[in-house]
Amino acid sequence: MQIGPFTLNDTPLFLAPMEDVTYKSFRWMCKKYGADVMYTEFVSSEALVRDVKKSQEKMVLFDFDRPVAIQIYGHNIRSMVDAAKVAETLQPDFIDINFGCPMKKIIRHGAGAALLLDLPKMQQMAAEIVKAVKVPVTAKTRLGWDANNKPILEAALRLQDAGIAALAIHGRTREQLYTGEADWTLIGEVKNHSQITIPIIGNGDITSGIKAKMLLEQTGVDALMIGRPSIGRPWIFREVKHYLKTGEILPTPTVAEIVENVREQLQLNLDWKDNELSAILMMRRHFAKYFPGLPNFRELKIKLLRSETNAEVNEILDEIAETYRYLRPEY
Repeated sequence: MQIGPFTLNDTPLFLAPMEDVTYKSFRWMCKKYGADVMYTEFVSSEALVRDVKKSQEKMVLFDFDRPVAIQIYGHNIRSMVDAAKVAETLQPDFIDINFGCPMKKIIRHGAGAALLLDLPKMQQMAAEIVKAVKVPVTAKTRLGWDANNKPILEAALRLQDAGIAALAIHGRTREQLYTGEADWTLIGEVKNHSQITIPIIGNGDITSGIKAKMLLEQTGVDALMIGRPSIGRPWIFREVKHYLKTGEILPTPTVAEIVENVREQLQLNLDWKDNELSAILMMRRHFAKYFPGLPNFRELKIKLLRSETNAEVNEILDEIAETYRYLRPEY
């Protein structure tokens, strides 16, 4: 698979861009377990042009990230072009355009998945960004707006004509948000269409190596993108790669092993952020996902989610490790 000058071998695994999730420490954990391509959290074009500090922080890249993309979103073509130029100064390996976010705070301004309702504008925006920067430009989108409006093939052809280097497709509509099952049929139709020549990356419901292989064989996509199933389970990338290579299912890590992963991710946050509480608050979404299916775990989970100091978190992690040491969570 080729994205600009980058050759990615076998079936590369992409970590999907996720707001308040794919920051430095989580990208590190996923890279450690085999993710091939990273994305930043998405960045607002308007905030980027205004030099908003939080948006600038999202774009800080590290050597371990590469190859890595900065993802931008917005509704104004001029602002998106300017934002892409700003992003390029941070030296990403490519720039990704968010045409798929389904959240109301994004689409109410005409950004994200709202561009699926205006394919000519989507195409023009992509073309202008491609012309404005020297790095490859990719895009991520969905099947369509709702069950009666799924223009993904037309969108893919338009984006290819605009010059994007690869397209990631989430197998749901905007209306579905993250509910129901992802539909890979249309992703396969895009990938196997005679006029599509760019790499197609499949996204949605890749929860195991078995599922990854099934969806890969069904569609023939060039790469797989994993998002929400990796939260609290960054080793899913290792599991998927191992299964695709050997057909063997790796055992889930024990609770004791997972505790050490949580400590590592938290310490990365503490090293990265200058505020202890901020570093811990960033972890709460991950805390909520790291130990699924453990018996009588509710009280410890609540304590973990309410913790506000590093010492407090580590004390709770000690208790979790002691109580459940050799058990394996159910993902």
